[in-house]
Amino acid sequence: MTHTSTAVPESTAGEPPENTGRTARTRRQFREIGVLLAVVILITATWLHNPGFLSTQGVRDLFLGATVLVILAIGQSLVLITKNVDLSVGSVLGLSAFGTAALFAAFPGLPVPVGMIAGVAIGLLCGLFNGLLVTTVKVPALVVTLGTLYIFRGLDHWWAGGSQINAADMPAAFLRLGRVGFLGVPLPALVAIIVAIAVGVYLSHYRSGRELYAIGSNAEAARLSGIPAGRRVVLAFALNGALAGLAGVLFTARYGTVDSTVGTGMELQVVAAAVVGGVALTGGVGTIFGAVLGGVLMTTITAALPIWQINPFWQQAVVGVLILAAIGLDRLLALRTARRLRGGGARGA
Repeated sequence: MTHTSTAVPESTAGEPPENTGRTARTRRQFREIGVLLAVVILITATWLHNPGFLSTQGVRDLFLGATVLVILAIGQSLVLITKNVDLSVGSVLGLSAFGTAALFAAFPGLPVPVGMIAGVAIGLLCGLFNGLLVTTVKVPALVVTLGTLYIFRGLDHWWAGGSQINAADMPAAFLRLGRVGFLGVPLPALVAIIVAIAVGVYLSHYRSGRELYAIGSNAEAARLSGIPAGRRVVLAFALNGALAGLAGVLFTARYGTVDSTVGTGMELQVVAAAVVGGVALTGGVGTIFGAVLGGVLMTTITAALPIWQINPFWQQAVVGVLILAAIGLDRLLALRTARRLRGGGARGA
């Protein structure tokens, strides 16, 4: 028997599935439009305050600044949709970034694609390790990835040994990847756009992608319907790790100087970007487009506050307020939807 998983986060007994699905889509679109408006308003206000904000270099800096966070938020969304979380992404980013630089420094003739694939592979292995731990040990992902955060960071420190790898130690062709662009869009940003489209298509058009939503909505029901929940969760963590590895490679290409501190503290910013973009911590809800918007909003805030001469402390406070507002809005919309559906069911009875 063929099973198609289209998950809806609310329980809506008596309501036709197409109605609940339509209501859930409306809620997601409402959230995403709100975040998009926030980005537009913030950019416009900052540009009016300082026209240099949208100069050619300013726009390029915005693109480059958003690249790493957006790719990490996309990967994190895959995990959050399954009702898990990965707190180790910052450490995976750092380990992959230093690993890529170390390989190029140790083997000067190494082809650039080989070094980049090695960096992504480091992230993939870390993500696979996380996924296997979560699914076999049966310990909450929050606890597992908090532990692996320190394990991966410790490996990074051990590998680096307090040293730093500079641009002079890496191939010029690799470093150019962080500077070239197409039609004014930097290559790393184009990579992020391609990743967003590919993952978005995977989640919406492929059965295994749709099954991630079913697992996040109700893991037990997903298992009973024949979905290999364990394998799908491992896949989500592995893809998240690979994307963190890719972000590490792009970070190295852009900055050219890496050490063992790269990526420190990014994990909460990544989770915040996904949550603000509408990917629910409770699982089963969210889109890649929303996660991208969340990452862009976080990056724009970081770039705009100094122009407004606002103390960097308030950046963290603003992010905290956004997270609480996103969670509160999710809860409010869920309650309103539930009341509306209950009323509809009562009238149709």
